[in-house]
Amino acid sequence: MNIEIINTGSELLLGRVLNTHQQWLCRELADAGYEVRRQVAIADTGEAIQEAVKEAMARAELIIVTGGLGPTSDDITRDKIADLLEVDLHEDPEVVEHVRQFFLRRKRPMPERTRIQAMVPDGAEVIKNHHGTAPGLVIPAGKSCLVMLPGPPRELHPMFENQILPIIHDRFPQAGGFASVTLKSTGVGESLMEEMLNEPLKELVAEGLVVGFCARTGEVDIRLAANGEGSEDLVSRAEVITREIGKEHIYGSEDEILEQKVVELLAAQGKTLALAESCTGGYIGHRITNVSGASAVLMCGLVTYSNEAKQRLLGVKTATLEAHGAVSEPVAKEMAEGALREAGTDFAISVTGIAGPTGGTDEKPVGTVYVGLATKSSTIAKHRINSFDRETFKFVTAQQALELLRQELVG
Repeated sequence: MNIEIINTGSELLLGRVLNTHQQWLCRELADAGYEVRRQVAIADTGEAIQEAVKEAMARAELIIVTGGLGPTSDDITRDKIADLLEVDLHEDPEVVEHVRQFFLRRKRPMPERTRIQAMVPDGAEVIKNHHGTAPGLVIPAGKSCLVMLPGPPRELHPMFENQILPIIHDRFPQAGGFASVTLKSTGVGESLMEEMLNEPLKELVAEGLVVGFCARTGEVDIRLAANGEGSEDLVSRAEVITREIGKEHIYGSEDEILEQKVVELLAAQGKTLALAESCTGGYIGHRITNVSGASAVLMCGLVTYSNEAKQRLLGVKTATLEAHGAVSEPVAKEMAEGALREAGTDFAISVTGIAGPTGGTDEKPVGTVYVGLATKSSTIAKHRINSFDRETFKFVTAQQALELLRQELVG
């Protein structure tokens, strides 16, 4: 089955807005057993929209178009596609009422211009928008099925998951079934992970297992998938092998994130955490507090960016700073121990490093990091070199700190 995605929006081509639709829709479809063959981003002009849809109709059974269904002057997707398909538009009274109620609930006047969102191409199935005003549309397009979705992610995501995917499954059923699982790993590179799994999964690949790797900053996703009869059993067996081989590095599956897993482990064990951050500037705390339930495990976070703060708030010794410098194993240990002592927690994480692009030396180049972990019985520190831009440096360092704690929690 050939699927194509067309993302409309001149802002995408100007680099002002990141095209997250492409990644999200491709992943959702892949997880449901459908492969996207082509994806394009185009300007929201009539010529570009009609040209892209016309080309897709010559190749694809399913065409998904995002954006251009709203009430502003540049929202012309429905009009131009209706012209291309040579069908008329009519006003749908149910959509008009939905838009009216949308504004009424918010105690705002309904601009007359918003009625244009109720204009529906003849023959189209209207998909109600539970999170906005512009409906989705499903319409026959020659030998193709054309799906038009609103642009805002908060509207597109639930509409696609809850309303469009069931339509796709109904119109394009998967022969023999499909199964897929994505395992999340950190602390090991993509090539090494593939090397670790190649031989153990070799026989299952011969049976039809598809193994994919997706490397992202600080992480590698391992996707196991299979089509046809027995696909669930095949993927299940592959998952058992993969988890056993990569157990040191695999922390979760599907959409789980490392900080979520750390919070869950701390909560399950009734343990508490304190943070002492320097080079990450509070980023570890930011990630942890993005997780619901973090308040039960995170007691405090100190951003001790200066040497004075390290001494005054954490008790780092002047002699240690003078002998080893702020970016050193002894200072990382004393930072962690100070946070543990002051907060009275079960664990404390510390990070100190050189984010760059300046400040490095031959002995301690830019990217040098020490990550400390203190418990009531011991303190350790790990040395890493994270040679990235400042933002990526902070993310990777936080990842390493969270993983060090996770490893301690799982024994």
